[in-house]
This record gives sequence, C-alpha cells and structure tokens, in this order.
Amino acid sequence: MGTIFDEKKRKISECLLALDLDGTLTDSKKQITPAVRWALKLFMAMGGRIVLASGRPTYGILPLAEELELKQKGGYILAYNGGCVTDCKTGRILHQQTLDPKDVAVLAKQAKEQGVNIMTYKGSYLLAMDPQEQYCREESRINRMEIKSAENFAREITFPVTKCLMTGEGEYLEKVEKRMQSYWQSRLSICRSAPYFLEIMAKGIDKAKALEQLLSHLGLERDNLIACGDGFNDQSMISFAGIGVA
Repeated sequence: MGTIFDEKKRKISECLLALDLDGTLTDSKKQITPAVRWALKLFMAMGGRIVLASGRPTYGILPLAEELELKQKGGYILAYNGGCVTDCKTGRILHQQTLDPKDVAVLAKQAKEQGVNIMTYKGSYLLAMDPQEQYCREESRINRMEIKSAENFAREITFPVTKCLMTGEGEYLEKVEKRMQSYWQSRLSICRSAPYFLEIMAKGIDKAKALEQLLSHLGLERDNLIACGDGFNDQSMISFAGIGVA
C-alpha cells in the first residue's frame, strides 16, 4: 500500500490526482458512487491531494468539493477548464485569467450569426442570451445555478468574464466549433466539453497548463500527476500527466 502503479514508484503522499467531473468522478446521475468516495477517502488518508478539474464554474464545483471535504483535507478546484484555480483549504485564488471585453462582444455577435445560444457566469447565476434553450437549462441543472436573461449579451455583460459557453445541437455545434477556431486561430482557447457545449476562454487556457502551474506552486513534477477524464477538454491533461487515464 502507499504507492500507485509499481512501475512508476510514486508515493501517494507525493501524488496530485486531477479528476474531470461529469462522467469521470460522477455517474450518469451526477453523483459520486460509494465505491469512488471510499477510494478517494483512502487516497487522501495516505496524503494524496485531489484537484477537481472541470469546465464548470467554481460555484458549480463547490458542492462536490464539500462532499469530499476538500476544505478540511486539502485540495483544489480547477474551474473553467483552467481559467481559475482555487485552494479549497484557504479559499485563495491561485490563478485566474479572463476574456477581453471586446472579444466577448464579438462572441455575442457570432453566436447570433451562427444561431446558437451563448452564456456566462456571475456568482450563483447563469446569464444567457436565450434562457429557455434546452442546453442552457441543462447547464443550469448541472451547476445548480439560476438563469438570468441577457438578451443583449454584449451590452449587459460588463463584468470580468472567465468563460463563455455556446450551446446547440451536437452535429451543428461541431461545425460552429470549426468556424470559431478558424476565425480566432490561437487568440482564444476553444473546445467542446460535451457535444452540445462549446467552451470559449482566453488564449492558452486548458487543464494541462493550469495543472502545470499548480504543480510548480506545490513543488511537484508532472510525473507526480495522475489525470482522469472522458471529454474533449480532458485530452491535454491526460497527455500531460505522468499517469493519464482516458
């Protein structure tokens, strides 16, 4: 006991475990099963530290962090695909990167042109161009956040934005994703976390880069990182980690 994968020879007390949430940490009901909860409790009892790494906003991750007692045991929330990293024990934000307000205005215009919905987050609220759209309501359900209308998105979003989310039918949103990537090139980070969710963040944001910064902050190497995920936005951290599990 006390090591992970004999060939790696890593002590659990030296390991950082990054977990995607939906479909990885949680089941189809968005719940942590008893077996997973037991395994994570054992991992933390041996000194391992957990990072909840998701495209969700910080507010939407907090209930799971509380369920796992990360504030008491030590752990981290990596929200917005790496746009914001928080130390659960202290509540301190270790890293945050926001979108340029001018880019948010362009994104709002593009969403209208492409016929898709767009939303962002403020505290416990979702602000959406179309609050009744089915995938907006799904995002609200997942994160337990109320929805407020922001029909004139570009004019009403006047606060710092870490992430915008475009939503629509999967096959069509895949085409929108390619158009958006063609337009923005490397000026923004654009990827889908689910077929119907298109995540848009500032340049250079992804889970791997945020985890690299966190490892540096903790004085650890990438070989000390285990990363597990099942979505398009998990590919970078799975490839980056010493042990990557898809």
